[in-house]
Amino acid sequence: MADRIADIYGDPTPHGRGTVWPARVDLHLEDGVVESDVDRWVQSACLLCSNGCGCDIAVKDGRMVGVRGRATDVVNHGRLGPKGLYGSTIWASSPDRLTRPLVREGGRLVETDWETAMGRIVEVSKRLLDEKGPLSHGFYTSGQLFLEEYYTQAVIGKAGLGTPHMDGNTRLCTATSAAAFKESFGADGQPGSYTDIEHCDAIFLFGHNMAETQTVLWTRILDRTRGDDPPRIVCVDPRRTLVAREAERTGGVHLAPRVGTNMALMNGLTRELFVNGWVDHSWVDEHTIGLDDLRSVVEPYTVEHVAEICDIDGEHLRRAARIFGESTGVLSTVLQGFYQSHQATAASVAVHNLHLLRGMLGRPGAGVLQMNGQPTAQNNRECGADGDFPGFRNWNNPHHVDELATTWNVDPLQIPHWAPPTHAMQIFRYAETGAVGLLWISATNPAVSMPQSGRIRKILAGEQCFVVVQDLFLTETAELADVVLPAAGWGEKTGCFTNVNRTVHLSEKAVDPPGEARSDLDIFLAYSDAMGFTDKDGSPLITWRTPEEAFDAWRSVTAGRPVDYTGLSYDKLRGPSGIPWPVNDQHPEGTDRLYADGVFPTDTDYCETYGHDLITGGTVTESEHRALAPAGRAFLKGAPYTPPHEEPSQEFPLRYTTGRTAYQFHTRTKTGRSRSLNAAAPDAWVELSAADADRLAITEGDWVRVESPRGAIEVRARVGQVMEGAVFAPFHYGHFDPGGDTTDADHRLANELTMTVWDPVSKQPYFKTAACRVTKTRDGDGPAPAPTTTASAPAPSRNGQQVPTTTGGAPTSSTVLPDTPRYILDPSQATGSDDAVPGRS
Repeated sequence: MADRIADIYGDPTPHGRGTVWPARVDLHLEDGVVESDVDRWVQSACLLCSNGCGCDIAVKDGRMVGVRGRATDVVNHGRLGPKGLYGSTIWASSPDRLTRPLVREGGRLVETDWETAMGRIVEVSKRLLDEKGPLSHGFYTSGQLFLEEYYTQAVIGKAGLGTPHMDGNTRLCTATSAAAFKESFGADGQPGSYTDIEHCDAIFLFGHNMAETQTVLWTRILDRTRGDDPPRIVCVDPRRTLVAREAERTGGVHLAPRVGTNMALMNGLTRELFVNGWVDHSWVDEHTIGLDDLRSVVEPYTVEHVAEICDIDGEHLRRAARIFGESTGVLSTVLQGFYQSHQATAASVAVHNLHLLRGMLGRPGAGVLQMNGQPTAQNNRECGADGDFPGFRNWNNPHHVDELATTWNVDPLQIPHWAPPTHAMQIFRYAETGAVGLLWISATNPAVSMPQSGRIRKILAGEQCFVVVQDLFLTETAELADVVLPAAGWGEKTGCFTNVNRTVHLSEKAVDPPGEARSDLDIFLAYSDAMGFTDKDGSPLITWRTPEEAFDAWRSVTAGRPVDYTGLSYDKLRGPSGIPWPVNDQHPEGTDRLYADGVFPTDTDYCETYGHDLITGGTVTESEHRALAPAGRAFLKGAPYTPPHEEPSQEFPLRYTTGRTAYQFHTRTKTGRSRSLNAAAPDAWVELSAADADRLAITEGDWVRVESPRGAIEVRARVGQVMEGAVFAPFHYGHFDPGGDTTDADHRLANELTMTVWDPVSKQPYFKTAACRVTKTRDGDGPAPAPTTTASAPAPSRNGQQVPTTTGGAPTSSTVLPDTPRYILDPSQATGSDDAVPGRS
């Protein structure tokens, strides 16, 4: 039995290049429960990161009591990470679950019944529609609902109300992923596959601390790097993460650019491909446009110039470029270190440029994964709850709008398409002014997660906007709402979700929700019914009543689009779990990777966007796009480096950046209620380099005040692995405390310091680039509460101070299955067909 807090990745199963990742089934049950006690196992997938690991829920006496990995799942081959093992089910039985609706009376939230709560929402909603019209309504949703719920919400917002003000907290974590795909390839959708890990000879991780954000996927990489013919790792990160250490161990490179200089680094890498002749010109000429413009943009970015901008060793840059240029198969992954930093979309597009220049897409071992931060962010993007149009349709293409209008049987003018959909940062600005008079927040906690969070709390608490929150608990955001609706969570409802590499899972209902809590789907249906939304014939706008009926309605909307679900059904998803879209007549068993034929969805009449200027965000018009005649070719797009919005100064001399830890998810609504996870990372901290700590006379565990021009926090210091001049803080911590106490959120909420500034294309806010200062306020009485098993490990001690090793996970078991018949390597995979897909041999 293992402690998976101390041993995050579990038993290794090394294997060689081109062989299937062996199966290993991880299992964790609550204290006192043994496997023979389980009444039944219910199919699902983990919702505590974007990996989407297939699992089964253990049910005993009507309660969820544990989880085990699904050996035949295409994503995880039976493995689960610490959050999945210790955090998946424990929250469901928490005594502070919301079980009845709440309404604000006399400044306090009091319990009420559903009729009263929904009646109050409908009264405000109808009044605002009469007085101000549909622009008075805004929706801010999640990356954690189910596909069926997102699609229902999208239809209500776009065809029922007619508001363009719809977005989700996916804007904070994954908007740049979608934007970069659209700019390069014409439409959203991950080109690569997790199976590329088995076939590549190099892996580049751009701003992606996979060892903490996607622990099972990192396990998959470790099993390659510890096997025969391992890939080399190249890590781009200002911290010396476990990924960086593995890069050094495999003979790769750790590039630690100055925060905010990613674009300069990418231009330097791209120029090196040109200078050294590492460009596949025949493939580029046939499948891309924009080569000459890109070459012109990157020409000034010599190794020496980039080294000066980024404060890196130029030889390290040359070595990284050589690895990319001379490898036969490169897999690149990208996450928040790029998405939440300066020039986010431009830098992420630059990763695509590297692959396009080398023709490294659509074949085993050669692909890109612009990762998501949340488990169902992909569904939010697909279904249109985030402001996009369902099925990756172009809001600026009248034919696409007509397709939706026909499907929903509404007038095309009812669907808001006169301007770009409103992004989250603008929605909150409208709520601040009262232009949005009703803001409906589902399954997310912006009071903690949004930038400049003190401002967000004032908006939510103000009288200018009526706030509705549906959630599992009375979160920091729910405490400020006018109406709070108790929602059912994972395992308490049925629905589908799609992970970061397009793999669709069905999660079956395992138990009933507590008290009067309802599924998000049922809540949206109740609102639609009460509002009386109809189509143009007077029939109900929403015709479905069950999750499966909602899924079938969604399937029909995807026909002919890149995100094609028409070959999927609940029955099919109940088979070997994990099927990557598109699934249709041409691909009845799913599609492991996109663009194997080198044809991209860039045609003017088909694409999801006409594109943008990567520096200004200015839009490309339909006529300009048509004049380019992309004809299924990908776009090579470049941009010069520009300095970040806020540089260090004499008053604020350090660079502040936020991020995550392996043991907590988002704002800890679930993981903070797990004893094992919370003990591993119980409270906020800040990380300084040893050099900066010495200069500021700060030692491990000292209390420090971290200030930016917008706010301050007071937390304990970890003298750790961050580069000199940078300060790192985890963003998870608000005032919620699982022990029942609360703390002043201002004192530890990392986003107090971040800026209300966003990328011009993706509109994703910047959490990685702010200026700050750090001052010691008092001596510590022990080490910082940061884990020692992650990138937050302390720097080597110089004063004899010892930091206890992070342990404390409840026992879990793992069973390695050396021969798993469902995993058969398709010998034809060398041609680019699906490979290592369970149940598809």
